[in-house]
Amino acid sequence: MKYDFLIVGAGFAGSVMAERIATQLNKKVLVVEKRNHIGGNAYDEYDEHGILVHKYGPHIFHTNSKVVFDYLSQFTEWRFYEHKVLANLKGELYPIPINRKTINKLYGFDFKSDEEIKKYLNSVRSNHRQIKNSEDIIVSQVGYDLFEKFFRNYTKKQWNLEPKELSPQVCGRIPVRYNDDCRYFTDKYQFMPKEGYTKMFERMLNHTHIEILLNIDYKRIVNEIKFDKLIYTGPIDYFFDYKFGKLPYRSIRFEFKNYQTKIMEQAAVVNYTDLSKDFTRVTEYKYLSGQDAETTSLSYEYSQIGGDPYYPIPTEANRGRYLLYKKEAKKLYDVIFCGRLAEYQYYNMDQVVANTLNIFKTTF
Repeated sequence: MKYDFLIVGAGFAGSVMAERIATQLNKKVLVVEKRNHIGGNAYDEYDEHGILVHKYGPHIFHTNSKVVFDYLSQFTEWRFYEHKVLANLKGELYPIPINRKTINKLYGFDFKSDEEIKKYLNSVRSNHRQIKNSEDIIVSQVGYDLFEKFFRNYTKKQWNLEPKELSPQVCGRIPVRYNDDCRYFTDKYQFMPKEGYTKMFERMLNHTHIEILLNIDYKRIVNEIKFDKLIYTGPIDYFFDYKFGKLPYRSIRFEFKNYQTKIMEQAAVVNYTDLSKDFTRVTEYKYLSGQDAETTSLSYEYSQIGGDPYYPIPTEANRGRYLLYKKEAKKLYDVIFCGRLAEYQYYNMDQVVANTLNIFKTTF
């Protein structure tokens, strides 16, 4: 059988592209996925205790884009959910992102207004330097003490690099607030798929023009399949057989545990910002699904080098190596590189969807 498109990867980028091509262009698509499931890192499943868990760590949907929200709403109903995160610092819990409540609890202050917090942070922040790295961007906002307590060790555990070795956008993604808003995100649309991400992907890919092959590396079959155009969402260095060397990623090892209690933690996610624990954060999944069950399931995250690629490591050297691959990619008129791994870029889920919709719109 001949296909119009071969799509490598069944995560957000590959699945959105497959759905658009099948429904809007009326073309035949073969999706090839090396894992044994669709959905990429957003894949979720019910564990043996009946709790809906995210196999690759918590995926919290949030966006300000009506286009993205309306698009995904074709494939799922939503459950309203506002994400809350706490930081565990020497056994005490503090709201994250840093806000008025965080500062008042940590230092025993009684600030009541945004202006008081702004004035305090202005008095402690460092503003004498250029913003060259992640340490710079944090100390320029909150000073060294808050940086040491909430960012330095957590970042070191997560990346195995000092914050000053990482580009500013790593820690710059986390806001600092002057008010007492403890929500992790402030986006207009904050929801979770009512039946989970996997069900959403199943509906997205449920089309007569879409065929899916699981458990197979595309390189094993690419020369045996007839197709007109390739859409590649995997690691770009793997596509080119690592000709310029491997692009490094941080990976995560997950340890799942179930407890015979209704609830364990005081928030969906608790970040461990000191070095007393090897894991970076703990997630309690019932907060995300809203399930009512007698037991609860949690995951513990340990950052590591080997394993599935999660986070591109944003250093100048790695960026330079990626640009060599990007230059090679531009020479291929019949291949589209799309998504987090193919672009060596950390995207939120809504950003992947928006980016993929845009690529589809501008290409076809």
